[in-house]
Amino acid sequence: MGLKAKWSKHLLKFKFEAGTSRGVYTEKETFYLKISDTENPTVFGLGEIAPLHGLSIDFVPDFEQVLDNVCDTFNSLDLEVFPWNLNIILSQLIDDAFPSVKFGFETALLDFMNGGKRVIFDNDFVDGRKVIPINGLIWMGSKEFMVSQVEEKLKTGFDTLKLKIGAINFQDELGILASIRERFTPEQISLRVDANGAFAVEEAEQKLAQLSTYTLHSIEQPIKAQQVEAMAELSEKSPVPIALDEELIGVSDYVQKMQLLKKIKPQYIILKPTLLGGLQHCREWIEIASRLQIGWWITSALESNIGLNAIAQFTAEYKNTLPQGLGTGGLYHNNIDSPLTVENGNLKYDTNKDWDLSFVGV
Repeated sequence: MGLKAKWSKHLLKFKFEAGTSRGVYTEKETFYLKISDTENPTVFGLGEIAPLHGLSIDFVPDFEQVLDNVCDTFNSLDLEVFPWNLNIILSQLIDDAFPSVKFGFETALLDFMNGGKRVIFDNDFVDGRKVIPINGLIWMGSKEFMVSQVEEKLKTGFDTLKLKIGAINFQDELGILASIRERFTPEQISLRVDANGAFAVEEAEQKLAQLSTYTLHSIEQPIKAQQVEAMAELSEKSPVPIALDEELIGVSDYVQKMQLLKKIKPQYIILKPTLLGGLQHCREWIEIASRLQIGWWITSALESNIGLNAIAQFTAEYKNTLPQGLGTGGLYHNNIDSPLTVENGNLKYDTNKDWDLSFVGV
């Protein structure tokens, strides 16, 4: 047996203009990685490599050449013996400067090792016996567009909403929050907001005070990353619990992770495996956060259903009752049909549905 890796590119098309404080997405380039046995090519593992423009540290002009080089190196390893030490293979194969590549290879190999059935972790979620509570994501746009999204999420059973803020008039954003709070108590509907670093340091305290009026669960990344002293001060003083997101990107050393969280002392951290270097890096963040009594949840980062499936199965390995950020499967016209289904504010794996891999192309 010899394992071989190859990749193909796919352009995901959004159903709407997905707005963030960093800009508007209408399409998203992603790469599918197939790892198969040369003697039995019908059994293969699939991973997704999905660097995010403006956010991933590995979104570089020669990214496809990087993929070619990593695949060539992998194909020369002549892997034949089970079980492998997956973490050692990944650390030697892929530099931490390419977190999305590491995530793609890690999950493709786990899929292959589990029989090539899109099973990354054989747990209660994949068996259909466990659902994962998720937040309903409200994208930026006009006030009318955001309100319409809120209504749609409420009708479909979500009890936790996450609103992207920082791109339209702040008073309009406050108005949307006010309209929800006029109808629903914090016990009925939990509200999260995500600023994606949109607030200037000098205005952050004032805006957080205004936001606190609406009894929010948390705010993600109120100011831009890498302003550690300012973020630590906000975490200490803020009337709204702070969750670190972009702040974690590019921090791959265990000791540096510990130092960052001990310095800032956030109330929460948000883990995006594609941006942080895969599942093993997320395990380290979870371990450190647990030691420091910091809450956490896991979020997808605009992957298609291939990547989302791996992240959801990983999430289900933990007993975390917080709603997770895994509701991105319905964003695209041309996503891969999968057993992943959102129902009443939960993500579930419908064992009666099959995968349609016609888009994969590898």
